[in-house]
Amino acid sequence: MNRICLVIHSLSIGGMERVMSLLANDFASREKTEVHLLLIGIKRQISYPLNKSVIVHRPGFTFKNSRRTIDTFRTMKFLRKEVKAIDPDTVLSFGEMWNNLVLLSLVGLRYPIYVSDRSQPDKNLDWLHNYLRDKLYPLAAGYIAQTHKAKEICLKNCWNNNVEVIGNPVREIKKDPAIQKENIVLTVGRLIKTKNIDHLIEVFAKINHPDWKLVIVGGDAKNLNLSKELNELIKTLGMEEKIFLKGIQKDVDKYYNRSKIFAFTSSSEGFPNVVGEALSAGLPVVAYDGVAGLMDIVEDGVNGYLTTPLNKDQFKEKLKLLMNSKKLREEFSHKSYVKISAFKENEISEKYFDFITSFTI
Repeated sequence: MNRICLVIHSLSIGGMERVMSLLANDFASREKTEVHLLLIGIKRQISYPLNKSVIVHRPGFTFKNSRRTIDTFRTMKFLRKEVKAIDPDTVLSFGEMWNNLVLLSLVGLRYPIYVSDRSQPDKNLDWLHNYLRDKLYPLAAGYIAQTHKAKEICLKNCWNNNVEVIGNPVREIKKDPAIQKENIVLTVGRLIKTKNIDHLIEVFAKINHPDWKLVIVGGDAKNLNLSKELNELIKTLGMEEKIFLKGIQKDVDKYYNRSKIFAFTSSSEGFPNVVGEALSAGLPVVAYDGVAGLMDIVEDGVNGYLTTPLNKDQFKEKLKLLMNSKKLREEFSHKSYVKISAFKENEISEKYFDFITSFTI
């Protein structure tokens, strides 16, 4: 019997939460495998469907920011007690902040703990979490890097020597023959500063192709209310009839199916799931280079273009090139399917399972 303990803050809507839910369901479907899911964050909600055999554990108290220190220690106590009661063969934790908490809570116990950071791998945390990561990560049984760049950073910082590169499982975007392709440049993502949506709007406005539209799918996040600023920018540029903010959409697939190009101006990512989905939909991609994960899935000049980070002029030229060439788009589209095939959900789950159950004393 493989008894697996998965730890994450919650299963709310998000990239790492989706991956954790997928892993939980895959592991739970295996013979002689028991899966326990510990939700240790503030809200602890579940927004993804779970296999009914997954055993969910939550602290029996409400975490309040007004007593953050006390409730953090209560969470650590809960975590240690639950894991000892579960007596797992292996533990998998997601999220750089939460990984520190998990490793600290379980210090001295015999269970192998595998950790994975899920944001930009060289992201600077506050001084305390930077210090804890440097001290605690070497205690983990292994480190799962989402990209080869993340592995390089892990080894350089001496966080852990047992490092496995496992990309995110990419959700397959199935073709809908009922949806007609349109001259649409699409981008998908939360409206936060690091996505640089203003860059994309400015670039598209400068191209000002009469036959193309820019569609932006994604809602405000982190209490920034960027949609208001972006709408004002669109009006200032006189592009109300060409650029559209669609907000949060439940059915994003119809936008992938309707579009012809995917544009990505983010400057900070762990593994860009939306780029993977765009490639799965056969869309050629234009993106800023230097973002972790992109080089693992976008090959410059083969299935898309990677431009110098934050270089709007270069981004404009590559985007314009794709907009003006149907032949180039079709060539890139075929290569997109091929490149992304290595990131199928079942294959990624198998890699996780093999790695976190490989511990030997």
